Parts: sequence; structure tokens; C-alpha cells
Amino acid sequence: MSELQRPSVDAAHQDGPSGTGRETPIFSPGPEQRGGLPLAAWGVAALIVIVVVGALAIAGRKKPAPVPNTLQPADAYAASLPLSQLAMSEAAILSGGKLTYLDGQVRNTGNRTVNAVTVQVVFANDEDLAPQIDTVPLTLIRMKEPYIDTEPVSAAPLKPGDEQEFRLTFEAVPDNWNMQMPEVRVIHTGLEP
Repeated sequence: MSELQRPSVDAAHQDGPSGTGRETPIFSPGPEQRGGLPLAAWGVAALIVIVVVGALAIAGRKKPAPVPNTLQPADAYAASLPLSQLAMSEAAILSGGKLTYLDGQVRNTGNRTVNAVTVQVVFANDEDLAPQIDTVPLTLIRMKEPYIDTEPVSAAPLKPGDEQEFRLTFEAVPDNWNMQMPEVRVIHTGLEP
């Protein structure tokens, strides 16, 4: 009466295992593969390059010369750079501290152009303790209005006969400073040929 019909081989292959209606051959090629290195390998290579370049950059940097905290001898050209009209002032800063300024005049009485000056400032005390010695670059006053702005000597080298106002800035002076004008010594000058 009723006969069981077997599905044809063609119908089974047309439906495929997922029932999508597409034929799936038994020996079909696998998914398409791209040639070259995988993305992860490129990422690792890039990371190695960044680390090597960073290490070379750090190793190649010059370390700043240590700032001397002992009294240094005066520079040979120091006698040609007399400092005069020294005056001190203070200003409060927003963080609650204060800045101390030492202003004055520098004159180049020598025969060379000066493009850098480093000074040592000695803050003495009355307690028979070693004084605080700060080593700082001399900065020239570029303008006074609307505020005092400074620049390094290299921005406006001092030619023979030039006279300029300068400012030294200190974030901390010792609590035991005797409030007398500190000694200022020129310990290094940069001279143009």
C-alpha cells in the first residue's frame, strides 16, 4: 500500500549537513588561507622594535652634569663680568610657598662675547653651620611689563661693553639664612670664539 520512498542521493547532497540547500562536496578545499605572517606576529615584531628604539634613546641621552653643592673656583673670565646693584625680593605663589629673587646688573668688560653664565649663590647663616650653596644659570631680564620675563644668556649674548639686568630665582632658601645679601660667584662662562 504505501511504499516507503528513499530520498534520492542528489537530494541529500543538495540539502547538505546544515540543511542550507547547498551542495557540500566531500573533498572540498578548506577555508581560504592568506599567505604571510599572522597579525599577532606583526604585533610582537612592532613591540620589539619599539622596545629597542626606546632603550637606545634612553641609553643615548646625556645625563646632566651634577650640580656642585660645594663652593667652586671662579671662572677665568669672571673678572670681566662684574655684578652690581644686587637687590632681593620675594613673591608668594599659589601653592602657598614663596619664590625669592635676586636681581642685579651684569656688565661684560672683557673682549669676548658671553653666551652662558653659571653662578653660585652662597646663603650664609649665623649658626656656624655650612651655608647653603645654590648653583644656577644667570638669566637676563627680557621685559618688565606686564610682568618680569627672563631668558637665558644664549638668547641675547653679552657682547663686549654690554650691560644687562639679570634675575636669579630660588624656590627655597634656608630657614636659618642670616638675611644678609648672599655672595654671588661666576663659576662658568660660555664664550663665543
